[in-house]
Amino acid sequence: MRDLVLRRSNESRAGADGPDDYDVIGINGEVVGRIFKATHFPNDTPWQWSLAYGFLEERTHTHGYEATREAAMQAFARSWHRE
Repeated sequence: MRDLVLRRSNESRAGADGPDDYDVIGINGEVVGRIFKATHFPNDTPWQWSLAYGFLEERTHTHGYEATREAAMQAFARSWHRE
């Protein structure tokens, strides 16, 4: 996962609960997705992850919910590295 890093968002965005909102940055420095603590979520999984719009092709899982930020990052990385 060294090719993906989190950077806290500078702005308030829809769906995020407070400051727990991150852009996922790819190896070329571009934003390839988002991980954030959602205001609405299923069960005990408040951390939502999603690939950015331009990176959805040929990936079966493009978003999901996890219990922790770390688990969301792992799920994001699994989707990102799936070809």
